[in-house]
Amino acid sequence: MEVKIVSNDNQLQEAFSIRKKVFVEEQHVPVEEEIDQYEDEAVHFLLYDQDLPIGAGRFRSVDGIGKVERICVLENHRKTGSGKAIMDKIEEYGKREGFNKLKLNAQTHAIPFYSKLGYEIISEEFLDAGIPHRTMSKQI
Repeated sequence: MEVKIVSNDNQLQEAFSIRKKVFVEEQHVPVEEEIDQYEDEAVHFLLYDQDLPIGAGRFRSVDGIGKVERICVLENHRKTGSGKAIMDKIEEYGKREGFNKLKLNAQTHAIPFYSKLGYEIISEEFLDAGIPHRTMSKQI
């Protein structure tokens, strides 16, 4: 597996396709909420298994903190270390860009995954696109 920073429109469309499969088709998030006004300012990441794109994520700077967003992996590639590979690459990018803190809004079912990576809960539960979330953060 290899995680790449998206560098062209074709790769970006592949990332959007994965996000739509996971968030829109599986989790019923409205497409207008999934693809949002921050796409152009975000740095996008794409996970490949050989030449097949299987996961995605994005990173933005929000008030001087690195914000990890839209982490997703196609269903038949989950629980293989693929999510961790995406997170490792994003954290590496964040460090390289001078961030010392990252935050993310985790779906509550994914909290154990992010906790294993060193993220700590910093908010009460809230709904985003009708899905329960909690904000988590990590010093890097």
